[in-house]
Amino acid sequence: MSKKLYVGNLPFSTNEDEIRDLFAAYGDVSSVKLIVDRETGRLRGFGFVEMGDDGADAAMQGLNGKAFGGRDLRVNEAEERQPRAGGYNDRPRRNSW
Repeated sequence: MSKKLYVGNLPFSTNEDEIRDLFAAYGDVSSVKLIVDRETGRLRGFGFVEMGDDGADAAMQGLNGKAFGGRDLRVNEAEERQPRAGGYNDRPRRNSW
């Protein structure tokens, strides 16, 4: 099995290879995805790392709160994204007669 980890408070200058190398010390890394702002193309300061259960648990213990690039990382198990309300289709309909 594998776990998906949330990695927050990342320096904006980091890249996926650096994060992969950082987490690889704890186990095999399946994937790294850094989140980028759609409009500016800049990193948003967080991302996700997927790795095996044992490595993920070790990485959470070893890296949560650790300084990286001048910032203290936040590493925990990712939670499923909840559906957002308030989109166009969520508005009440008006009669148009």
